[in-house]
Amino acid sequence: MSNDRINILFVADVFGNPGRNLLKEKLPGIVEENGIDFVIVNGENVAGGKGLTPKTMQQVLDSGVNAITGGNHIWDKKDCIEEITSHTTLVRPANYGPGVPGRGYNIFSVPGKNFKIAIINLMGRVFVELPLDCPFRMFDEIYKEVREEADMVFVDFHGEATSEKMAFAHYVDGRATVVVGTHTHVQTADEHIMKRGTAYITDAGMTGSKDSVIGVQANSIIQRFLTGLPVKHEVASGRDTLNSVFVSVNKVTKKAASISRINTPELNS
Repeated sequence: MSNDRINILFVADVFGNPGRNLLKEKLPGIVEENGIDFVIVNGENVAGGKGLTPKTMQQVLDSGVNAITGGNHIWDKKDCIEEITSHTTLVRPANYGPGVPGRGYNIFSVPGKNFKIAIINLMGRVFVELPLDCPFRMFDEIYKEVREEADMVFVDFHGEATSEKMAFAHYVDGRATVVVGTHTHVQTADEHIMKRGTAYITDAGMTGSKDSVIGVQANSIIQRFLTGLPVKHEVASGRDTLNSVFVSVNKVTKKAASISRINTPELNS
């Protein structure tokens, strides 16, 4: 790999025990094969498919992960509130209101490189019933804080609507180096470099069972659609896949040079 590149791997929503096991098994090989310098994981579903705990969070970090981003489920395990508040490797959505635990962004040093990444986590508001601040304006505020200190800005935009994610990417094009969408657990095939140099994909997908409905046992979800009655969400097992996005950044220009998807095993296997 060229010395003028910083190679970043983003691993999509790690779902429950199958996702954690797959991360532990597959991540080291992906890192070695692709010369990855820094690994970011969306970890809002690592504990039983909802939330994270101190133990599961440490398992993710022990797999070789440098930073963890979140989403609306990051609060679902109450015993992790203290970790969310104090752990510097974890960022939660920045556009929650004042007084919410944790930090919505942080600046990370790439190990062994003279290079810093500002990671910002934001929640979309379309189809989301939460009292959230505007993610567009929140980005503006944070960008003012980090643009002088960080060499690049990486955004995990956690949202339902494709249109909102795309609109946000156009809004920050040329300011954010990377915008990766999360939350739907279905990987999109629209990765590209935008006009002003931002690497973008609408959704990175999910790391967990592909024999499932977005990580949950299919039969229970089918019953929900058939009857309209509440069902218990059980983490699915079966064939698993690790969905990830590989971005190479020019260390000199601080612009994205390429973006591609890495899935293992392949989705059709």
